[in-house]
Amino acid sequence: MRVIIFSWEYPPRVVGQLADYIKALSTQLVKNKVETYVVTYHDSLTGAVEEANGVRVARVANPVRAHIGVLTWDLTLNQEVERAAASIYYNADEKVDLINVYDWHFIPAAVTLKNALKIPFVYSVESLENHRSPDPNTPYSMSIKSIEWLGLYESEKVSVKSEWMRDEIVRIHNVPEEKVKVVSPSADSWIKDVLELYKTVAGGANGK
Repeated sequence: MRVIIFSWEYPPRVVGQLADYIKALSTQLVKNKVETYVVTYHDSLTGAVEEANGVRVARVANPVRAHIGVLTWDLTLNQEVERAAASIYYNADEKVDLINVYDWHFIPAAVTLKNALKIPFVYSVESLENHRSPDPNTPYSMSIKSIEWLGLYESEKVSVKSEWMRDEIVRIHNVPEEKVKVVSPSADSWIKDVLELYKTVAGGANGK
């Protein structure tokens, strides 16, 4: 299996807990014979490298330097994420089983690649704009919520780390409960659950 993970943070760029989680996840995937790529953001440390743990990392910078907010930063960065992922796809003889997108930031890139190259994706939700914003009904927050909704609609499966988050996604975005899979990193079966989810998505995309 060949998987590309999208994450807006990855060591050495650490903003919150997601960076270390993606590092642990990608390391475990490699140990389980999954060819694993991470496409992530860094403003200066760009390019493709293979780390000691076997994970292949492609870091991209935003071609636009000045921004008025996270939305413009995000949408202009997505074209570079698409470019990096497409390069992986073509260098791998057009064989990528799935993309796993962590949080909303790179959903536009994942949707484009799904429709252009037929690569299915899993949307792994870390948080929702309804919980992050003091007023999620402002036009700015509604724009972010629309990207979240796009990811929830276009993805083959949605993964979350708790039943509470699953229930919130169902409540806020009206997503069918059966589409949302709880994969807890604290469970002994964590990496097994991730692999089963990946196989479901990759198998479904291939008609198996």
